[in-house]
Parts: sequence; C-alpha cells; structure tokens
Amino acid sequence: MKLQKFDSINVIPFIDVLLVLLAIVLLTSTFITKGIIPVALPNASNADQLKPDKEIVIVINEKGELFLEDRPIVLENIELEILEKSKDTPVHLNTDKETRFESFVNVLDMLKKNGFSNVSIVTKK
Repeated sequence: MKLQKFDSINVIPFIDVLLVLLAIVLLTSTFITKGIIPVALPNASNADQLKPDKEIVIVINEKGELFLEDRPIVLENIELEILEKSKDTPVHLNTDKETRFESFVNVLDMLKKNGFSNVSIVTKK
C-alpha cells in the first residue's frame, strides 16, 4: 500500500474548536467582570426595623457638604462624634447623585478607618 502525500491541512475542525473555546472564555469573563452572578434574593416578613435613635445618618448634598443628623458638619468633626458611639451602630449614608465621588469615598474611608462595618448606602426606589 502506497502512502498518499497531503499538500494541505484541513483547518475547519481546528476553527470549530477555537470558536467553542472563545465562547467559553467570553461567557466566563462576563461573570468575572461583574463580580457576581445575579440571583433573586428572598423576602423576609419578620425583618427587624432599625431604631432611629440608635443609628448614625450622614448626608452628602450635591455640593459635597456633609450633614450629621441634619446639622452641617465637617469630616473631622463627624469622626470625633461617631467615635463616641459603638462600632456596631448602623450608619446610613445618603448621597446626592450629583455629588463628587471623592466626597463619598472620603466618608467611607473615614468609617472604615474607625472600624464601622455596618454601613448602608441609602437609595431611592
């Protein structure tokens, strides 16, 4: 039996395999960039209501001005006042959508530096 000499290589199966690999990479990369896989969270009918006297409310308006419990204040004074409260106290952060991101990050950085981990970012439904 005589061996045949091939002048070309059939690349169509190779291309098919590469397209499947490309599809897998693109699908997994979308989950990696989002950081989460979307899930429907359950509702709780017996959720605890927050007590207004035991929470800290910080407001940042569109000009970047800070308010603590509805009175104007600077970041350094907020830090001094919240250090008097427990680290487990819930902190609600209300920020205007036009606020510079830097003001928001400064407040979060100050809260993290002082060990406040129960921080909620308040949004409108």
